[in-house]
Amino acid sequence: MARELNRLTALEIKNAQPSSTPNTPRLIADGGGLYLQVTPQGSKSFLFRYTYNGKPQTLGLGSVNSLNLAGARELAQQHRSLVQKGMDPKIERVREKTRRDTAAEQTFQWCADEYIEAHKEDWKNEKHINQWRQSIKDYANPHIGLLPVKDINEKAVMAVLDPIWRTKTETATRLRGRIERILGWATVIGYRSGDNPARWTAHLSELLPKPSKVAKVEHHPAVDHRKIAQFLRDMHMQKDGMGIRALEFLTLTASRTGEVIGAQWDEFDLEGKVWTVPAERMKGQRIHEVPLSQRAVEIIKNIAHLPDEKYVFRGTKHGTHISNMTMLNVMRRMGLEAVPHGMRSTFRDWAADETDFPRELAEAALAHIVGDKTEAAYLRTTRLDRRRVMMDAWAEYCARPKAVAAGAQDTKK
Repeated sequence: MARELNRLTALEIKNAQPSSTPNTPRLIADGGGLYLQVTPQGSKSFLFRYTYNGKPQTLGLGSVNSLNLAGARELAQQHRSLVQKGMDPKIERVREKTRRDTAAEQTFQWCADEYIEAHKEDWKNEKHINQWRQSIKDYANPHIGLLPVKDINEKAVMAVLDPIWRTKTETATRLRGRIERILGWATVIGYRSGDNPARWTAHLSELLPKPSKVAKVEHHPAVDHRKIAQFLRDMHMQKDGMGIRALEFLTLTASRTGEVIGAQWDEFDLEGKVWTVPAERMKGQRIHEVPLSQRAVEIIKNIAHLPDEKYVFRGTKHGTHISNMTMLNVMRRMGLEAVPHGMRSTFRDWAADETDFPRELAEAALAHIVGDKTEAAYLRTTRLDRRRVMMDAWAEYCARPKAVAAGAQDTKK
C-alpha cells in the first residue's frame, strides 16, 4: 500500500527506455494517476490519467527536460484534488490559460513558444523542432521577442530579416516563413488583426531582393568520381573501425549522413537486398527504399549484431550510434577536404558523366523529391529494380582495379 504513490526515482526516469513494441509509447506508473511516458523516439514526459464523467482522460504535464519528478507529483496532486471535487483538470487548465491570456498582452516570444508547442506532434522530428526554436531565439527574439504580437509590423519584421538576408540567406528565408506562420496563428487565435507583415508575395518581395539573387550556393566538398576507387582503397589502409564501414556503406548507397548513422537492424532485408528507411528518418519525410549491392550487404553482414543493440553502426556506449563526426574524421585523417555528404555529389557526377541512366533515376536514388506524390510513389516502386541495376553498377565502379581506375574507361550502359 505504501508503494501506491511515488514509485519512480530520478535514476529510473533517466534510464527508462522506449517500449519494445514498435510505434507504441511506454507508460511507467508513479502512482495516483501520474505516469512517465517514453515515446518510440526516446522523448520523455509526464502524463496524468484520470476518469471524468465515467470516461478515461489523459492530460500532458510537460517534458522531463522542463519538469522534474517533484514538480510532476505536485501537479498530479493538484489534479487529483480537482477530480475529487468533481472538476475536470483539462477544463480548469483551459480556464486558467484564458485568465492568463486576458491578464496580459501576448508577446511574439510567447506566441512562438505556443505555436511550436501546438505543432510539434505533427512535425515528429526533434531536429526540426530544435531548428524552429533556435532560429527564433537567435534571430527573432532579440528584435521582436518582447513586443506585443499585435504591434508587430513590417518595420519590426525587417529589423529581424534585413541584417541577415544577404549573409545568411537560407536561414533568413526560413525564418521569414516561420515568423509568417507564427503571426498567422496569432491572428487566428485573436491576438492580432490585419494583414500578415511577414508575407512575401507583393509585400516583403518589394523590400528585399529575391533569395536566389543573393544566396551563396555552397556545395559540399566531394571526392572526384574518377578517384573514388582509389579513395576507398586508401581508406581501408587505415585501422578498421565503425567509421570506415559506415563511410563505405554511405558511399555505396549515396545516402545522407543522418540516415546511415541512425540505421537500425530492423530496417534491413539482407536476403532481398533492400534497406527501408522510415519516413521519420528521411529529410523529405517519405519512406525510402535503398537497393543494396552485394558489397553493401557484406558490410552489414560483417558487423556483429549484439543483443539489445538496435543501431547497426553502434557507438562506444550501449544503445547509441556513431556520431556525425565519425566518418568526417576518417576523411580528415586521410588529409581530404571532402566531407561525407559530398559522396552524394560524387555519385551524381558519376551517373551523369559515366552512364546513360536517366536523371530522374539518379534523383530517386538520392531520395530527392521529384514531381508530385504520384510520380514519387512510382519512382519508389516500379523503378526499384532499375535503381538496383544502377547501384550495382556504382558498386562495380567503386571497386575497379587500380589499373582500370587510372585509365579513361567509359562505363556507360
